[in-house]
Amino acid sequence: MPELPDIVVYIEALQKRTLNQPLQRVRVAHPFLLRTAEPSLSAAENKWVLALQRIGKRIAIGLEDDLWLLIHLMIAGRLHWKRPGADLRGKRDLSAFDFPGGSLVLTESGTKKRASLHLVQGPAALRVYDPGGIEILQADLETFSTVLARNNHTLKRALTDPHLFSGIGNAYSDEILFRAGLSPVVLTQNLAPDEIKGR
Repeated sequence: MPELPDIVVYIEALQKRTLNQPLQRVRVAHPFLLRTAEPSLSAAENKWVLALQRIGKRIAIGLEDDLWLLIHLMIAGRLHWKRPGADLRGKRDLSAFDFPGGSLVLTESGTKKRASLHLVQGPAALRVYDPGGIEILQADLETFSTVLARNNHTLKRALTDPHLFSGIGNAYSDEILFRAGLSPVVLTQNLAPDEIKGR
């Protein structure tokens, strides 16, 4: 599943291609993908992209009129930049976001389709999709330590809890624990300060 590092890379690539560009059209090939009805997806068409950000493991595309497209890739979803107006073919191609310079195509492998697309309007509606975990790359050691020890869970469970830490899943937590030389089953309230600080 794409997690914090992957989503950051996606956003950096999308900023170069879509920021300050009009989203000309949104095409959805599979109806299960779109999880919201209001506002209508057509409301996003011909709106300019004003912002891109990460909300947990979601990519948030900010448009004019305070509209936000939220893309959750889940386990097997991926984004591909293709030629303008690229066709959607087969079961893997779920949707396309058409811009003057190309089409952003969302694909998903596998039989279980879990990727999702939401369109919301306004800051309150956007906050609904934010689990509230802290941004670990911006948090100081004191904040990180406080959040980590808030509940007495295993280290693995705490790191992957989106209400505690934003954007961390199984793969990224494994990398963090390997780098720190810590066991995933250690209880968070049993960690020594130097273990929390890491190497």
